[in-house]
Amino acid sequence: QVQLVESGGGLVQAGGSLRLSCAASGRTISNYAMGWFRQAPGKERESVAAVNWNGGSTYYTDSVKGRFTISRDNAKNTMYLQMNSLKPEDTANYYCAADAMERRWYPPQNSYAYDYWGQGTQVTVSS
Repeated sequence: QVQLVESGGGLVQAGGSLRLSCAASGRTISNYAMGWFRQAPGKERESVAAVNWNGGSTYYTDSVKGRFTISRDNAKNTMYLQMNSLKPEDTANYYCAADAMERRWYPPQNSYAYDYWGQGTQVTVSS
């Protein structure tokens, strides 16, 4: 089993930055694709970004391209999401997830592909 814990959320003004972290425990995630998802009130959960097991392949939803950067440090069993130029529409609860299929090259975008989930961290961007 893998336990995931997100941190780094908070309240920030539009144009500001936040760095989310997703710390894994229980077993190594070094062979797993990882993803960030978000869900705003009244909306469906959406994929934000994903990274494959070694960082060689990434995915970003169109609305965050050029502003968000996903990365991972397998030695620390941790994944990150650097969020710059934040907008009010980025306000949501952000979740990290791990895909237990080992060494998948293209990280999944669909939430159904992920096996482990964190509890989420709230990001609020004020205008």
